[in-house]
Amino acid sequence: MSFVVAVVGATGAVGREMLRTLEQRAFPVSRVVALSSKRSAGTKLPFAGGEVVVEELVAGSFAGVDLALFSAGASVSREYGPIAAKAGALVVDNSSAWRMDPDCPLVVPEVNLAHAARRPKGIIANPNCSTIQMVVALKPLHDAARLKHVVVSTYQATSGKGHAAVEDLLAQTRANLEGKGVEPSVFPGQIAFNVICDWKAGEGDTSEEEWKMVYETRKILGDDSIAVSPTTVRVPVVTGHAEAIHAQFHRPMTADEAKTLLRGAEGVELFDAPYAPGNHPQPVQAAGQDAVMVGRVRNDPGVPGALNLFVVADNLRKGAALNAVQIAERVLVK
Repeated sequence: MSFVVAVVGATGAVGREMLRTLEQRAFPVSRVVALSSKRSAGTKLPFAGGEVVVEELVAGSFAGVDLALFSAGASVSREYGPIAAKAGALVVDNSSAWRMDPDCPLVVPEVNLAHAARRPKGIIANPNCSTIQMVVALKPLHDAARLKHVVVSTYQATSGKGHAAVEDLLAQTRANLEGKGVEPSVFPGQIAFNVICDWKAGEGDTSEEEWKMVYETRKILGDDSIAVSPTTVRVPVVTGHAEAIHAQFHRPMTADEAKTLLRGAEGVELFDAPYAPGNHPQPVQAAGQDAVMVGRVRNDPGVPGALNLFVVADNLRKGAALNAVQIAERVLVK
């Protein structure tokens, strides 16, 4: 069986990665419909040794479509997601539009695939990129000892903000190296040789990105009692989010037990050699890779029974495109 697949937001960073992922994983595609704004219509994108021509997204774009992968922003998803679902497509949406809707499962296949079975609106939500890699790493530990409190600090790549953000990083870097003044075009300040918090403000001086990690983690793991304390930070990296995680459990867990659990965990690549400078997961190693890389698994020296981990993943792949395609594989292709 093969499927007609629509990619909404096909010219964006994640949309292009969705096309690459469909091709690389040999998803059974009979036809690809690349959709974007009127401005991008006519653009040609590579796919499976040929090209697909981008079409303007309109209400009638989903006739005959079996799978609609959305990555064009929340407002587009709110308008066109229900239209695609009504036309008979399975909708997998990468925006924030449907993540906390009780009638839309929020799915990471390695963690809670069973949630995908109940989708009254025909829409499955893709979690936030930083949440995805964290729950993939923590799921085996949660199953064994049940998470109580997670403290996470992120080091998030500029590509998570889109292609224009990467161009802003590169332009700022060139200007800085040439001794010129830095004039940000996308970021709220200097990102070159700097770190900033650049997400919209949320309730209680906690950013929207940080609240996503709180609520999404609880929904995915099905446990509203888990305390999540995040600090999200943007760093001058192109691709690959990193996270420093402190995890406490309802029963003590040791680093040795955690490594045993992680060593065979689906979607995880464990770095379990003893610590040495540079011997840990890094964004440059994760870029272009499917696995969530977990390293520096160690007993917390100040909280007995708690653990510290360092987790890295490609934010465009597992953090977005790959996760969406994996959902489609397991729901449609099986």
